[in-house]
Amino acid sequence: MLSTKPGPIGVFDSGYGGLTILHGIRQLLPEYDYLYLGDNARTPYGPRSFDVVYEFTRQAVERLFEMGCHLVILGCNTASAKALRSIQQNDLPLWDPERRVLGVIRPTAEVIGSLTQTRHVGILATEGTIKSESYNLEIQKLFPDITVSGVACPFWVPLVEYNEADSPGADYFVKKRIDQIMHLDPQIDALILGCTHYPLLMPKILKYLPAGVRVVPQGEYVAESLKSYFKRNTAIEQKCSKNHSVRYLTTENPDKFKEQAQIFLHEPVEVENITLG
Repeated sequence: MLSTKPGPIGVFDSGYGGLTILHGIRQLLPEYDYLYLGDNARTPYGPRSFDVVYEFTRQAVERLFEMGCHLVILGCNTASAKALRSIQQNDLPLWDPERRVLGVIRPTAEVIGSLTQTRHVGILATEGTIKSESYNLEIQKLFPDITVSGVACPFWVPLVEYNEADSPGADYFVKKRIDQIMHLDPQIDALILGCTHYPLLMPKILKYLPAGVRVVPQGEYVAESLKSYFKRNTAIEQKCSKNHSVRYLTTENPDKFKEQAQIFLHEPVEVENITLG
């Protein structure tokens, strides 16, 4: 039986990137309680099949619900692309139709119309997110006049997780993908970072991006979208507890998570181990 008492807002990611989403939300909505779950033992999700990503994400969401969350945010583009809709349509009605699962793709798609003048938008993301075409579909649904081009950046996540984002070696991989997407469509004037790790490469991205192209990281837009969502959905907002607390869970070694979390949050964290599946 799932608890009916108010509980924390769950934030799930396959690894550490969702910490950039959590950080953005906490900056705007600090009064709430948060429960972050990283499936670090099974990351990366990007190259995995739809079925596997759905199953892993489903296990994580169910666990967060069992731990008292009424709302879970998939702070992971791959999970949002490959699992969100199935969970919303197939699982929520069985678990509890009053609970909610939200993703990070739609909030970014909703704002992009106001951020592009040329109506040409680029997406840099993992292979899984690009192949799913989730951004293309969401943006086209809202703004049929926008042309969307996407490029997968397979080495960007390891660069961040191995703390190489500032290294000279990162320049090669960042420049290569920036050049590729701008060659694909030179009219792009807004570039969505469709992976939550990528904001940590921002200095290098800005270094190689042509002047006049706007970079769109997700954290602030997801936070604004959540704030707006709460105004429209007061029943779910009231089920989110408010004690300014945050807990971190990982399926991997907690010490390793602590070390990595420093890269993303620049603050020490306490971490608990959890098993999924």
